[in-house]
Amino acid sequence: MGLFLVESTVSDVSNKEQFAVLVERVGQKQNVSVIEVQVAKDFSRAYFIVEANEVTQATAALTEQKIQADLVKEVRLVGKELEDVKQNQEVVNYLVEWEIPAEITMDQYLARKKKNSVLYEEVPEVHFSRTYVCEDMTKCLCFYDAPDEAAVKRARDAVQTPITSLTELADK
Repeated sequence: MGLFLVESTVSDVSNKEQFAVLVERVGQKQNVSVIEVQVAKDFSRAYFIVEANEVTQATAALTEQKIQADLVKEVRLVGKELEDVKQNQEVVNYLVEWEIPAEITMDQYLARKKKNSVLYEEVPEVHFSRTYVCEDMTKCLCFYDAPDEAAVKRARDAVQTPITSLTELADK
């Protein structure tokens, strides 16, 4: 089984109750396990992390619920164990997307992440949780618990890593 990121546009959903019903229906699909789902505060975009045997299964689980799959990529979890993420005990309220430069390999990325992660201590009000790195090295999604966008930006500056986009997430 592989891990897949499915970025999607959400329509006809405007609150967390409606969204929870939608996620539950996706989770009922055979051969697909929903590991986690994060949604933008305005419910316009959702980020599904699913476990499936192949990309077509991951995509079908969402499209059968009329969820538009805008991007589907195999990903690697960094910073947490999969079992910890499945327990859904940790609060995250910001998502940073970073388009990784073409010259960076997975090994270089992981070495850089390990070296720079101690620099988060410079911004103690921000808690880094986890990252999903696309196996094709095109982008990564980093999840944080922070008081505001400015704090997330300070944390990214501390670890010397840019932001392609920054999304405030809905409360769960």
